[in-house]
Amino acid sequence: MSVPAKRRSRSEARRGRSHQALKKVKLNKCPKCGKAVLPHTACKFCGSYKGKQVLKIKSKIKKEKK
Repeated sequence: MSVPAKRRSRSEARRGRSHQALKKVKLNKCPKCGKAVLPHTACKFCGSYKGKQVLKIKSKIKKEKK
């Protein structure tokens, strides 16, 4: 296994890791229920995406049967 020729200084090592920082998650509001949703994903609460019903939510199905 090879060994580095020179030790990387503290500032150089930190500059190399600068792109690894965590970024804030940007959330949008669901147009149907108003809950926070990740962009380009279906709402986990109401099951809609772009105004259309995409997912069947178990809690709604149980309420309809009773």
